[in-house]
Amino acid sequence: MRVFLPAFLLGIGLASASARAEDAATAATPTSGVAPLGAADPHAAAFAKTDFPSANECASCHPRVFWEWATSNHAYASISPMFHKFEQAINNFASGTIGTFCVRCHQQIGTQKGEPREQALWERSPIAREGITCVTCHRVKTQFGKVNGERTVTPGPLSDPMYNAGRGKEYSNVLANAEAFGIDLSGTNPDQTPIHGPVIEFEQISQSQFCVSCHQVAVHPGIKLEVVWEQYRAAPAAKKDIPCQDCHMGAVPGEAKGYEQWPIAVVNGQIVGDPKQKHSNHLFFGPGYPIAHPGLFPFNPRALRWSIQDWLKFDYRSNWGDPDWEAELAKSGRTVDFPAPWQNAQDRIDAAYVISLNLRLLEDKRQSRVEVMENAMRIDGPFFDSPLKTNQELDLHYMVRNVDEGHNLPSGSLGAQPELWFNVVLINPNGERVWESGYVDSAGDVADIHSNDVHDGKIVFDKQLFNLQTKFLTTNLKGTDREMYLPINFDGDQLPHIRPPGVPTTVLNHPPTIRMEGRSLPPLAERAARYRIPAEALKVPGEYRLQSRMRSRAEPIYFMKFVGATTDMEQSINEWMVDLHPASATFTVQP
Repeated sequence: MRVFLPAFLLGIGLASASARAEDAATAATPTSGVAPLGAADPHAAAFAKTDFPSANECASCHPRVFWEWATSNHAYASISPMFHKFEQAINNFASGTIGTFCVRCHQQIGTQKGEPREQALWERSPIAREGITCVTCHRVKTQFGKVNGERTVTPGPLSDPMYNAGRGKEYSNVLANAEAFGIDLSGTNPDQTPIHGPVIEFEQISQSQFCVSCHQVAVHPGIKLEVVWEQYRAAPAAKKDIPCQDCHMGAVPGEAKGYEQWPIAVVNGQIVGDPKQKHSNHLFFGPGYPIAHPGLFPFNPRALRWSIQDWLKFDYRSNWGDPDWEAELAKSGRTVDFPAPWQNAQDRIDAAYVISLNLRLLEDKRQSRVEVMENAMRIDGPFFDSPLKTNQELDLHYMVRNVDEGHNLPSGSLGAQPELWFNVVLINPNGERVWESGYVDSAGDVADIHSNDVHDGKIVFDKQLFNLQTKFLTTNLKGTDREMYLPINFDGDQLPHIRPPGVPTTVLNHPPTIRMEGRSLPPLAERAARYRIPAEALKVPGEYRLQSRMRSRAEPIYFMKFVGATTDMEQSINEWMVDLHPASATFTVQP
């Protein structure tokens, strides 16, 4: 039996580490000058010599897993421009004392290879660019706990063993029929498919404990940047023995409702084993999203034709590479000052094609993000707590409930991220917006104490804002604590040096001068979003409309400006902002 992926993914092509004969997918590949599916990968030699095989090596036999991973936040970990801005900012403020604390999770193999913390992404090894790549998990054979990313990935060529939840019971069958499957056992035949070594069962990889080493993180003062494991351990899901994988790799984003079915491998179009094998989705469903240049992410083998620096010079927001635009440009004789890598029209067309494919993958990711977050919450209301009369204040509330059994709402990184706030608007019978809470300023920030427009008196401080964003609080030299962007008290020290506190954090339950103000909802908990609409907003009798939505964004704009984000990054973060559970309710106000 032979199986093929959907034409869309086959059209992208799987640039593997050795040359292969074209298969049925080649017909789906546009003849735009992009290398066809069967073409040799120019990076083959580099991949073949490394002790940390690339995900490209896995793509030929595990295409579905590859494309899921390629769009995942694991593949994004090293590419993320916000990660690099944040990591550099916290190292600057901490006088370099953070060290490899951040990169050893986001670029674990690069760190293990001895690459300097500050080394630019385009100067790092190709495997470091892949972030949390295949071997980051499937070459770990020792059980680790809360180690802040300090695990050991076992080095070795592709022919070394892989570690997985199963024992690879079909592996011996593939070896026994290597010629029929087109497998290269000698490691010297470029026309055949290379294969990894035997599959060894590693029990922890299918348990929640496997995720702990990178998803329970505390920096040196004792402040916790991520509490995913801590929340899960205290949640109903842990008590029911529901592992992280059931919700984040299952059939339904964010819910433990079984797994999809797919072959464990497809070797040169031939199914290996049971076609209804349990399939763990390597998109790793979650609320995160990318804001990188779409030529750099998702991880697309076709994009490796150009360097990271080349892609950063490609204006993907323009019409570059659009065939009609390019034809009109050539016909008009106009001169456009394209940067050096993009002066050739065919190169621009090829690059735009890669970006178009990546944008389609990102749209699927956007949808899975909405599903994860909507599956995690329920919003009921509005409930009216006072008479519906003109010229009288109106009290009302909504009930926001976290229906997720595994984590707080929101979960993940704390402090400056993520944002999750409720936006409610009142429309009067004349169609006029007469009241709102959860509005944003000209930069896109909510109207709290961090809004520049609030500081400048351009908009009013939103006293009724319902925001589940957790904040860092630091102790000042004088006065009260204050909200800070980072868990570093540089108000009290012009040259902060991050070191463990002199007083054990177990005594105070937080470092002496830093703590967190948690606002997130624990699993299965609920909280009322209460509002008081002023009488002047209810002057006209008749039918009013309340429109509501929960809004989610990975980073507030004020924090992005704080760490030096580019304008494109700020624009992208707002473009990826989603509205969850939008609703509208009408009611009548009597005179």
